[in-house]
Parts: sequence; structure tokens; C-alpha cells
Amino acid sequence: MKKIVVFASGSGTNAENIIQYFEKSTSGRVVAVFCNNAQALVLEKVKKYAISSEIFSKNDLNEGLVLQKIKNFAPDWIVLAGFLLKFPSNLIDAYPDKIINIHPALLPKYGGKGMYGMHIHEAVVANKEVETGITIHYVNENYDEGNIIFQQSVILTPTDNAHDVAVKIHKLEQEYFPKVIEDLLLTTASAENKEG
Repeated sequence: MKKIVVFASGSGTNAENIIQYFEKSTSGRVVAVFCNNAQALVLEKVKKYAISSEIFSKNDLNEGLVLQKIKNFAPDWIVLAGFLLKFPSNLIDAYPDKIINIHPALLPKYGGKGMYGMHIHEAVVANKEVETGITIHYVNENYDEGNIIFQQSVILTPTDNAHDVAVKIHKLEQEYFPKVIEDLLLTTASAENKEG
């Protein structure tokens, strides 16, 4: 059973969806949720589950305190689900190719600093895109530049506003993010068994 640590900054709909998905899975479990915002709704949602929640500051993240806390949970994977801070190199180096993020656009379009949430959807609408989607990717030292694991697109209509786009993206996130995480867990477990 693989251990997953989730990082979230906001409402926690993706984090809770992942927690619920893996409660029914034999491949992994969410063991902790880390959050950089003491007022975030995700912390309320986590209380319903037998999962630790850890609140930390940006300084804690950059100065290595978060890395020390993470090591207590010995995670196999770290999942960023609506986490807005840049991940520091000390964490990336400690968990190479074991940290993934979901981005609410088809990278490399609409990626980089400041491109998150409604900012992305507003830009997509302003540019009259005919499609958008989600990208699940490995995390490296640059925003949204890690190797892409999975993408799924959705068609937009000329009448879609940013809220409509957000609803479509949310559906994709809820459907595909937990499944892609599980696929990664199963693939790496299979590879480890072959090596062993």
C-alpha cells in the first residue's frame, strides 16, 4: 500500500476527491494533507477522515521544515492538488519523479507564474480558445514545466464564460486525477517488483 501526501491551498475539492478515491483502493492511501493557508476549506474537509493535516508557512516550506515533517509520513508520492506555492528544490531533490501536480489548462499553454484558477479560464475565454483541458505533470524547479504525464481536453463553445470553463475543467479533474495517480502507483509498484 503506497502512501500519498497531498498539498492543497484552497477549497480542497480535488484533495477530498483523491482521499475518497483511495479509501476504496488497494494501491494507496492518503496519509496527510499539507496546507499553507490556515483558513483554507480543505482543512475542514480533511477532519472527516482519519488523516493528519499539517499547516505551514512559506518560510517553513523554503527553509526545510516542511521536508522534515514530510519525512515523518514516509510518502511514496506527493500530490499537489490546488497548491499555489512554488515547490523548493530541497523537496524536489528528496523525492525525484515522485511529485506530481494538476494544472487546469493544456500545458505548455497558460502555464507559469500567476497562471492558476480563474486567471487561466479568463485568459482562455479572452483568447477565444476552442478547447482547453487539464495537464497532470511531474513537478520540477520551474512552474508548470515538469514532464507531462497525462492530458485531457474539453471542447469550448463561443458562449462559454470563465465560470463555464471552470465547471468543465472541474469535471475533468474529478474524473481523471485520482485514476492517473493510481496508474502511477500501480506502474511503479510493478517496476519495483520486477527489480526486487
